[in-house]
Amino acid sequence: LAVIKVDSDNLPVLPFGDSDAIRVGEWVLAVGNPAGLEHTVTAGIVSAKGRSDLRITDYDDFIQTDAAINPGNSGGALVDLDGNLMGINTAIVGQGYQGLGVSIPANMARHIMTTLIRDGKVTRGYLGILIQPITDEMAESIGMPDTGGVLISGIPEDGPAAVSDLQEG
Repeated sequence: LAVIKVDSDNLPVLPFGDSDAIRVGEWVLAVGNPAGLEHTVTAGIVSAKGRSDLRITDYDDFIQTDAAINPGNSGGALVDLDGNLMGINTAIVGQGYQGLGVSIPANMARHIMTTLIRDGKVTRGYLGILIQPITDEMAESIGMPDTGGVLISGIPEDGPAAVSDLQEG
């Protein structure tokens, strides 16, 4: 994401929606320029929220949709049926359109935008650990009652956690 300053008045704006309030199953529209085809709109539903571990970015918290987000749609709007911005189209999962598109939630985009305008950069906390979800099989093998939490799968030597009492596993 980037913030640019445009010296002009009376420009049309797309209102931010509350992406935390959007629900799985709600209809959304994805706007973009796939394959250079300008002003393309596709429709779909919110398939999931809070998608992570997609290895797209270091900070995953995506809205998943089956609205077609094809190459060229990145940066386009994901809007609800009232025309509110719910997300920024970001990527497709897999090769080509498979109904697995993801968008940065509008609330995260708004936070990043506000922080960039105020501070000129975005600073995020960094614990310095690598994590992985705990599967049912893993929980059973280590005697955990459920799959809540995460497993520390690595601690980089140059990270903050390297000097802590945290341990792999």
